[in-house]
Amino acid sequence: MIDAHCHIDLYKNPYTVANENEKKGISTIAVTNLPSHYALGYPHLKEFKYIRVALGLHPLYADKHTPTEMKKFIEYAKTTSYIGEIGLDFSREGISTKTKQLQSLRHVLSHISDRPRFISLHSRRAESTVLQMLKEFSIQRAVFHWYSGSLSLIKEIVEAGHYFSVNPAMLHSSNGCKIIAKIPRDRLLTESDGPFIKIEDKIIKSQDIRLVQKYLSSLWGCSYEDVERQIKENFNRALLPIKQHRTGS
Repeated sequence: MIDAHCHIDLYKNPYTVANENEKKGISTIAVTNLPSHYALGYPHLKEFKYIRVALGLHPLYADKHTPTEMKKFIEYAKTTSYIGEIGLDFSREGISTKTKQLQSLRHVLSHISDRPRFISLHSRRAESTVLQMLKEFSIQRAVFHWYSGSLSLIKEIVEAGHYFSVNPAMLHSSNGCKIIAKIPRDRLLTESDGPFIKIEDKIIKSQDIRLVQKYLSSLWGCSYEDVERQIKENFNRALLPIKQHRTGS
């Protein structure tokens, strides 16, 4: 099972959650919201086989994008191939910091475009701008987490070489289902976005991704095992450039 976007550090019991995922063999990208958060979490999870801590600079934390945090991002980016959560948010919640967000994302992309990385993106109400900035910095194979933009833009995102990660919450909206149906099978990953989603009044866990896989099994007309296999292949393909860079092949 693949959880391409999970805020393990924001659970009440992060180490317990991490151990559960490790024991279940759930490949997990543990995104963070600020470089200082990454610095706190990385030492605790660096030895885990199935969990990778990602370096983040969340757009809704723009007021905390201080010179110190920006300097830390540059420093830590030199040592990790996993980036997230980064991006833009032009919704009502984030629009007031639009200028700062754009400055921050430009700063981030300029320091992660030097080599292949796994990148998890926030793009609410800013999907086109995020895509254009990725093109500007020649970044490919990024992952649009919980995409909620227009259906017509999905094709352009795919043509630019990117992926999408989808979660159980998307199954409960008609727009979310339309988006999932529009994503090519070979560009789809699964995520929990825990702990920000609840299922039957319980905070989501990575294993709840099975709900997405069951939905995809019906949507694609294939077995649950075939869905698992496809998602794993997609994940491995997204990571392949990182592995090739490390080995020099």
